[in-house]
Amino acid sequence: MHILRQTGQIRHFAQTSRHSQVLRVLGLESSCDDTAAAIVTSSGEILSETNRHQHAIHSQHGGIVPGLAANHHLMNMPLVVHETLKAAGLQISDLDAIAVTRGPGLPASLAVCVSAGKTLAAVHEKPLIGVHHMEAHALMARMGAEDKVQFPYLCLLISGGHTLTLVVHDINEYTMIGTTRDDSIGEAFDKVARELQIPWIDAQIGGGAGPALEQCALAGDPTRFQLPVPMDKADSAGSPDFSFSGLKTHVKRMREQALFDPLCAQDQADVAAAFQMTAAKHLRKKTVLAFRRARELLQGQPLSCLVASGGVASNLAVRQVLAGLAAKEGVELVCPPPSLCTDNGVMIAWAGIERLRRGLLDPYTIDFIQRWPLEDLKQMGYTERTSSF
Repeated sequence: MHILRQTGQIRHFAQTSRHSQVLRVLGLESSCDDTAAAIVTSSGEILSETNRHQHAIHSQHGGIVPGLAANHHLMNMPLVVHETLKAAGLQISDLDAIAVTRGPGLPASLAVCVSAGKTLAAVHEKPLIGVHHMEAHALMARMGAEDKVQFPYLCLLISGGHTLTLVVHDINEYTMIGTTRDDSIGEAFDKVARELQIPWIDAQIGGGAGPALEQCALAGDPTRFQLPVPMDKADSAGSPDFSFSGLKTHVKRMREQALFDPLCAQDQADVAAAFQMTAAKHLRKKTVLAFRRARELLQGQPLSCLVASGGVASNLAVRQVLAGLAAKEGVELVCPPPSLCTDNGVMIAWAGIERLRRGLLDPYTIDFIQRWPLEDLKQMGYTERTSSF
């Protein structure tokens, strides 16, 4: 076992790694508007999980207010950590490491979980693992399914902040294929829901404007309104990138031209269904191109599966379209359970376990990173690599 250049941290780390066959990691998440914590084992068992949502707080503003989000994280984080430890029947001394979302995200929100994690790790002499939020989403499908979700695989990350395809070569090693040129798909869902005046869902899990649009679309006819599929012209059809700004704007212009009545429930449902179907078609076309690019990149090495993760991956209509695509490409679609597609502490804890087993640890002096390309992970230095678990 190598020695970390951090007083006390490696002493406990060496002791636990010798005597614990199953690792236990606490994960903390507060990159946007959810204050979350979870304790997960290296066998994929969730020992406990707590999540304090802020949907009711932000819904009246029509979107996330960064200052409000940070203030509520400051109030909620101590309680979330306490409840998570209590539910698992554990103390910090029983853990093998503490993982925190380091970025990307809202700066003031990220500062809360990073500061909390650093303090807990330093005081209790535990290894600290700074987790990239999107790596956590990309690895979430491997929890309890490492035999099925083997490297390399193609990953589609679709959330309120990101829309991208990437090849997951290994822990800490990614190749970006396509990304959004403007809005993320989750942002488009939220803004179209506002154009349609659909009330937010304030559920314990899965709330917000996007899930509200999905629920509304269930009663709609997706063929009544014809919406343009983005990037479908000759100059952009061959690009693996995404674009949702034009589709969102098209719905806005329809409302301004009174082509539908947002106060009419059937109009709401039909436009929601048309938008959802068109957005899914766009995802499908660009993911087909991503498969082609990925196979060229891997030069004959097979992809094990298609992973879809992030908040929009919980959308059942989107999953159905992607499942059909995966079958046509000869692989399986693998998605985390809907509750683990949205931001949560479980994904941070699991990413922490994946990195801990590779010895990818961080010093107690780390800070949050607001903008953090996923491909930069491999170039970053760490305290020191330890023996693999």
